[in-house]
Amino acid sequence: MMSSELRKPRVLVIAEAANPEWVSVPLIGWSLARALADVADVHLVTQIRNRDAILRAGLVEGEDFTAIDSEALAKPLWALGSFLRMGEGKGWTALQAVSAVSYPYFERLIWKKFGAALRAGEYDIVHRVTPLSPTQVSPLAKKCARIGVPFVVGPLNGGVPWPREFDAARRQEKEWLSYLRGAYKALPGRGAMLDHASAILAGSTHTAGEIPEKHQHKVVWLPENAVDPTRFNAPSLAETDGPLRACFIGRMVPYKGPDMLLEAARPLVERGEMTIEFIGDGPLLPALRAQAEGLTGVTFHGWLDHAQVQDVVARCSVLSFPSVREFGGGVVLEAMALGLAPLIVDYAGPAELLTDQTGYTVPLGDRDSIIEGFRDALGGLTHTRAEVAAKGAAARSAVHANFTWAAKADQVSAVYDWVLGASDAKPDFAIGHRARP
Repeated sequence: MMSSELRKPRVLVIAEAANPEWVSVPLIGWSLARALADVADVHLVTQIRNRDAILRAGLVEGEDFTAIDSEALAKPLWALGSFLRMGEGKGWTALQAVSAVSYPYFERLIWKKFGAALRAGEYDIVHRVTPLSPTQVSPLAKKCARIGVPFVVGPLNGGVPWPREFDAARRQEKEWLSYLRGAYKALPGRGAMLDHASAILAGSTHTAGEIPEKHQHKVVWLPENAVDPTRFNAPSLAETDGPLRACFIGRMVPYKGPDMLLEAARPLVERGEMTIEFIGDGPLLPALRAQAEGLTGVTFHGWLDHAQVQDVVARCSVLSFPSVREFGGGVVLEAMALGLAPLIVDYAGPAELLTDQTGYTVPLGDRDSIIEGFRDALGGLTHTRAEVAAKGAAARSAVHANFTWAAKADQVSAVYDWVLGASDAKPDFAIGHRARP
C-alpha cells in the first residue's frame, strides 16, 4: 500500500449513526467523519435514516456518502428497544442490547455493497466510528483481515459501572439490564472483532481496561468527544469580583446531581457569594424549583439551543457538574472551550479530560460526601477567583489544542499512519492527562 506520506489514505468510514441535525452519538459520528475528510480521502457509509440531513448538509450521495437501507430489521428492533426503555432518555442498556441484534445486518449490507471494491484495493482502511458501544460487534473486521485491509474500530466507550452508592438512581434510569452488562464479553463475534482489528480506539480508560490483555498492544486511548470552535467561540466574560458565577448543564435526573449541587451551594447562594445557572430539563426540574424557592441567585433556563447556551455559560467562570456516571463528558469540553474551569466528580470520562491545571475534582462517594465535597470546593473557589480564571484560560487552551474535531482528525490520522506502516510507534495521546489506559 502507498504510504500516507505520498497521498491521503483512502478510508471507508462506517458511521451507522451520523447526523448533523441530531445530538449525542449521531453528532459525534457526523463530526468525526467530516473532520477526517481533511486528512483522508473519506467515503462515509451510514444508515438511511441520516440520508436527508446529510443531503441538506451538502454532501453528494454516491460520491461523498452511501446510505444503507437496513430498515427491514432495524426499524422493528428500534421500536422494540424504545418500548423496553420504559421512558424517553432511559433504559440505554436495553436499547444497546436490541441494537446488538440489528447492527451485524447493517454491516452485512455494507459488505454486499463494498466487498468487491475492498477486494480490489480501492480503500486502504476501513474505520468503524459508530456505534460507540463496545457491545456492538463488527463482522467486517474478520472479512477485512482476510483481504489485507486494516480495520480500525472506535473510539469505543460505555459501560462505566454504576457507583454502588447510587443504585437507586440506576433503577430510576430503568437500567435493569446493566446488572447483566458484563455478559456482552461472551457475545459471538466480539473475540473475532478484537482479533482482526488493526487498532482499537478506546474512549476511556475503563473501556480500554475491558479489552483483553492479548489485544492491549492495539489499544489507543482517544476520547470520542470534541468541540466545534465555531459553535463554542465566546470566551468567558465572568468577572473576578462579585459572586462566583457557576452553571450546570444537562438532564435534570438524579445521577447527574443537580439536586446535590443545589444543596451544596445553598449556604453560599444565601450569603450572596455565588449564583447558579441551571440549563436543561428533566423529571427533577419541578422538585428543583421547589428546592430553590426563596433563593434569588438560582436561575432555571430549561433547554436552550447551542447559541443560547453559549450566551449564558460565557457569563460564568465554573461548570459545577456533580454527575456520578458519564462516559465521555462532552459538556465538560464545551464549558472548557468557553474558558470555564470544571468542578466535577473524580470518576469516569470527565475526570480523564482534566489536569490539575484545567479544573477541579471532588472524590466519588455517597450523596452526603459529594454534597460536602462540592460545598467545600465551591466555598474555596469563592476566595481564589484569580486561580479559577487561570484554570479556565488553561482549559480553553487545552481544548483548542487537543479537543477540536480538527485535532481529533489529526490524532486519528496518526493512527492510520501507524496501521499502514508509515509510523513505527503506536500513538499515545494520554501523555499529559490525568488518566492513562
